[in-house]
Amino acid sequence: MSLKRSALSVGVVGAALLAVAASTAGTADAHGTMTNPVSRIAACYAEGPEHPVSQVCKDLVAASGTQPLYDWNEVNIADADGNHRALIPDGKLCSANRDKYQALDWPRTDWPATAVTAGSFTFKFRATAPHLGIQTVYITKQGYDPTQPLKWSDLEPTPVAQVQVGRTAPNGYYTYSGTLPQRTGRQLLYMIWQRSDSPEAFYSCSDVDFGQASAKGAGPVSAKGAGPVSAQAPAAPSDAQIAADAPKSTVAHHGHGGDPDSPAGVMVPTASAAVGTSATGPLLLAGAAAIGVGWAGMVLRRRRVEAVRRDS
Repeated sequence: MSLKRSALSVGVVGAALLAVAASTAGTADAHGTMTNPVSRIAACYAEGPEHPVSQVCKDLVAASGTQPLYDWNEVNIADADGNHRALIPDGKLCSANRDKYQALDWPRTDWPATAVTAGSFTFKFRATAPHLGIQTVYITKQGYDPTQPLKWSDLEPTPVAQVQVGRTAPNGYYTYSGTLPQRTGRQLLYMIWQRSDSPEAFYSCSDVDFGQASAKGAGPVSAKGAGPVSAQAPAAPSDAQIAADAPKSTVAHHGHGGDPDSPAGVMVPTASAAVGTSATGPLLLAGAAAIGVGWAGMVLRRRRVEAVRRDS
């Protein structure tokens, strides 16, 4: 066999291996939370898991430890498949019925709340691992009582925003518009992100304050009776904080976060995956290259043996 034909064989084998790998492996990676308005878990994480500032965040750490905050982007159900109401009972919406995040369900009026007004609103979702799916945002009804556990019936059936999100998130965010209705006092925005390429879904609760609160469950009234005393305004976690705390997170970005059998970096089989759309591409290329090098070495060794036999 000539050197040219040997090289061609190596190329063909490498290409075939790469094609097979690309068609049988992909990554399942989608994580994040709402940062405008700031979700409960994002607000507490931004304060700092080790030294939270607001009383409710201090109580959360005392009850659940710091790990739920370091895993702020993983309030999920791996096999939701659109069955949100069946899987999440009343009173467990903010935690997605997961014990790890149960403190997020506390019915309190001191959760950090974002000040909002009726009308057009720009939502921002921090996506640490973007993927295809639908994000739907619901708002509570005017009679919502924040001193009571959140129920499905507390939410307006018509969403204030719904958008299809893609495989990429510019600068790490999904940004889209919605319309907030007329409300007064403390309300809550509930986000469901159902992936379309996986049964996995993510959830978040964001407290908002429209001002001019009604008497029921609206929080303390100022001395002049002009409205409620606002809870601490929340801040979203910065990119620097997220990067610095990444080693403390137990979230698996490849696979369904929270699953004990899906450690970070594990490849998850899918029906198809395009090389270059995620971390899969470089891994497939490296694997194919390594196999190709090994095959080339075998061909060269065979050529040396044949040459020795001809000379002897």
